[in-house]
Order: sequence, then C-alpha cells, then structure tokens
Amino acid sequence: MRNSETRILTTHAGSLPRPGELRRLLAAGEAGAGDELDQAIESATVEALDKQLAAGLDVVNDGEMGRESFFTYVRYRMTGFGGHSDRKLMADMTMYEGYRKKLLSMTTEENRVSLMKAPKAVAPVSYRDSAAIDRECARINGLLRQRNVAEAFMTAPSPGIIAAAMQNDHYPDIESYIDALATALSVEYHAIVDAGLLLQIDAPDLAMERHALFQGQPVEAFLKFANCVMAAINRALADIPRDRVRLHVCWGNYEGPHVFDVPLEEIWPTIAQARAQGLLLSMANPRHEHEYHCFEEFDLPTDGILIAGVIDTTTNYVEHPRTVADRIRRIAGAVGDPTRIIAGTDCGFETAAGFVAVDEQITWDKLEALAEGAALASQTLFVR
Repeated sequence: MRNSETRILTTHAGSLPRPGELRRLLAAGEAGAGDELDQAIESATVEALDKQLAAGLDVVNDGEMGRESFFTYVRYRMTGFGGHSDRKLMADMTMYEGYRKKLLSMTTEENRVSLMKAPKAVAPVSYRDSAAIDRECARINGLLRQRNVAEAFMTAPSPGIIAAAMQNDHYPDIESYIDALATALSVEYHAIVDAGLLLQIDAPDLAMERHALFQGQPVEAFLKFANCVMAAINRALADIPRDRVRLHVCWGNYEGPHVFDVPLEEIWPTIAQARAQGLLLSMANPRHEHEYHCFEEFDLPTDGILIAGVIDTTTNYVEHPRTVADRIRRIAGAVGDPTRIIAGTDCGFETAAGFVAVDEQITWDKLEALAEGAALASQTLFVR
C-alpha cells in the first residue's frame, strides 16, 4: 500500500454516482444483463475514473459501477441465496419516526436497489467461479494502463455485513453462516489481489450492527459477533499480504441521528486485529468527528495506515478545503506521524444503485475539496 513521505495522499471509500441508465439496468437484475449492461458499465467506469483523476485523487477505483450495491451483488456470484430478508430498521430510525419518513422520501423511487429486502441464505453458500470478479479487475486494469494512476483498489464485502443483512435460513447458527461466507468471499479477495489491485473490505457491520441487528441487546453480544467476523476475515486473508488490504468500517451511510452508534473506543480492539494495513474510518460526520482523540491513546498497528474520512458523504455541504486541512492536521497530530495518514471519505456516495443523498456534481466538488485540503495540510505537516 502506497504512502508518502512528502504529502498527504487522497482516496475515497468506494461507490460513486452512477448514470441513470445504469441504475435502471442494475435495478432490473438478471433481466438487464447482456451487452447493453456491459456497455453501460464500461462507459460509467471510464467516466468515474477520469473524474476521480480530474478531482486530484491519488488512489482510485471503478466506482463500483458494475454492482447493484456494495454487497447484495454476491447473490449473482454465489450459490445458496433466495427469497428475501426482513432487515431491522436502525434503532435511531425507529426512535425518530418523522426523520425515517423524510429519509425514505429522499431516496430515488424508481430504479433503486433496496438493502432492506435482500435475498437470504436458503442453501449452502459457495462461490460459483471467479469469472465476474475477473472481468471487473480486467476492465479497470485495462483503463489504468491508459492513465497515470498511483494506485487502485477494488472493494468486496465483509462476511459480517452479508450475514447481518442477507439473513440466515439455512445454517444452524450465525457463526457457521459467517464462516461459510468468509470461505466463499476468499475467492473474490484473492482474485482482486492477484490482479494487482488493493483489496478493500467493506465492513460496516463492525460498527453499524450495534444499532441494527444487535439493537436493544447487551454490547457484549454485538462484540462477540464483531470478533467472530474479524476472525473469519483474517482466515480468509491468511495468505494475502497485509500491505495489500484496507478495511473500511462505518456506522451506516445515512444522514440520521446516530444516537445509538457504538463509540470507536469500544470497537477499536476488534478493528486493530485486522490483517489489513489500511484502516478506513469515518471521522468527518458530526457524530464521529471527535474520535480522532482516540488515537491520542490508541496506537495504530505496526506499519498501519489510517485512511481518515475527512469528507462527509451524507450531506450536500461542500467542505471548505481549509476545513478538510484542519481535520487532517488534527488527526495527524493525534496519530503522531503524517506519513501514516491518507485522506479519504467517510463512506461511498451511492452504496446501492439509486440510493443517492448527495447530488452528483456536489460529489465531485467534495472530492476536489478533499484533494485541495490535503495539499493545504501537507504544506504544514511536511516541513522540509
């Protein structure tokens, strides 16, 4: 994983705005497959990659253009899924009924993929073959060869987010389900790294499920789940170099109260166990911006890199570059070494096709502000 001795590098957390026609095709599911979908994915990937580079980002990706969401796409790549889950609403949505209605009204009514009614496990889960992930990797690698790119990553879900949101109607317990998912996902993890890309594992479950699947339960029950997930992730990564992996943890990519979010300090011992050099954490939104203070007490793992979210992905405010720079400087001061910081975003900008909180043009303006803010912070953090 690339870092810098002279400036703060920039990246983002994964999903980027999809064109309307691509949303329509992805929402259609298997019925939308074929040449039309392939061409739409190719065109959208080209545009997303070029816009990332134009914004000034260093470490880029394909924007997840070929996927209906950051995790439900696995139903087309794995055996064992059918029917639909009945996902619990987050606890803060239940508490604030008026907010919940407002949130739902903000989502795109048509051509939207729902994460609350995902398929569930109804039979043994296994990875069919690597054809789809190989195509994704080949697509972005072909485009990268035509551009000057420092480094690129590709995302894949944690077994925990699938186990939490794609419910278990087959395995005797959630631990067995998580273990089977990790074995299946290992195929995708290896394919990404073998293609020369950084692997980013998206694991909102390591924070968000405290106020979702485990709402109203003792925190110990949630932490048992989180530790089970982390152990499964590490088994899946056992023979993958740690410096080729980054782990993304967040509390849910929605603009809500978040009053039930578990504090970072309670989950840090679990996160710190990850066989991942890069740890991408939400540190821009109003509920978690203060948690850079945790790194005044906690040490990053040996050779670890903190990919700090300094752009909020749920609001249409465009952060001023000086605000971004201030956030980066505070975080670097807490960590104690600016070379161990990369500036990023709290989460993705369209985690499921059609679920859009931030206007497309504002997304790119936010990413430009990210790059500009990192440049400003670098002027004082790297004094020669």
